[in-house]
Amino acid sequence: QILKLLALGQTVALITDAGTPTISDPGYVLVKNVREQLPECIVETLPGPSALIATLAISGIPATPFSFFGFPPAKKGRLKFFQNIASLDHTSVIYESPHRILKTLQELGDVIGDKRTIFVGRELTKLHEEGKYGPCSEIITYYQTHNDKVRGEFAIVISGR
Repeated sequence: QILKLLALGQTVALITDAGTPTISDPGYVLVKNVREQLPECIVETLPGPSALIATLAISGIPATPFSFFGFPPAKKGRLKFFQNIASLDHTSVIYESPHRILKTLQELGDVIGDKRTIFVGRELTKLHEEGKYGPCSEIITYYQTHNDKVRGEFAIVISGR
């Protein structure tokens, strides 16, 4: 339907309530379809809140270079996902939901140990924004003892080895 409107010369806006469209968001499918099916259409962006960039900016961990991995697999392939991140010499960023944040931090900690620093940003660019910096074990303890903080969306920055 959106492609039909664009083909008719209409202006369409892609807006999301969860940050920047297409960054770990299915909005990229629409942009891809526009690029492929209507190459004459102009696709523009209005910079807005992005947990990825906001988290990197306040993490205290070098952002050049960095790799963004989105959300870890929900089930199959999680260990390999974390092992891949652990093998990198540069900074990595992942997203996580409140339902899996403690499991993710534990699995990440099992692979990278406490020799590397992480930064966990929660609800960045929103009212209840907070960030925690340190080794995985300290961050896990914080969220285990502050269960009321296990809410909202998380972005995790992992220093390179």
